[in-house]
Amino acid sequence: MTLTLDTLRERVGDCTRCPLAETRTHVVFGEGSPTASVVFIGEGPGEVEDETGRPFVGPAGQKLDEVLGAVQLTRDMVYITNVVKCRPPGNRVPSKDEMSACFPYLEAQIALINPGLIVSLGNTPTQWLLPDVDGITKIRGSFLPWRGSMRVFPMFHPSYLLRNPQRTKGSPKYLAWQDIQRVREWIDANPRA
Repeated sequence: MTLTLDTLRERVGDCTRCPLAETRTHVVFGEGSPTASVVFIGEGPGEVEDETGRPFVGPAGQKLDEVLGAVQLTRDMVYITNVVKCRPPGNRVPSKDEMSACFPYLEAQIALINPGLIVSLGNTPTQWLLPDVDGITKIRGSFLPWRGSMRVFPMFHPSYLLRNPQRTKGSPKYLAWQDIQRVREWIDANPRA
């Protein structure tokens, strides 16, 4: 059988590779355009995501929608997923073992979509994809090489923007606005055929 996002979703739905499978309500695979030029990767599902089976639909997801909308992007124009597909209890940071268990699924998603740009949302996915780089506050807004021609573009996680609502110059929201504009410019300069 040929591997597609749909067949991969079915495989992930039965996953028991790590203890997160024991406490999940739903696997949160990912959603968006299967031909997106940009994939947004978060850390892991939260409570609302676990309940619905959809990524980024809780408060952080609403903030992500707002950030995307600020540059006329919608969920169906990009692809949105997480490093782990099951909710860590209490929304804790996933362990290295949990991320290792799930990483083949994320790698397969990336390979099937074949984006030119990966936007890593927050420190966890950024340091998972780029283990030798500094933390998010030092490298956010940079186009960093990853596996050949792909680039990783770290941005603040939407939940960080919710915790830091000020909009002054240099604030997380101000920097996120600058970053999403650069993502939009990259999309416009690298259209899919």
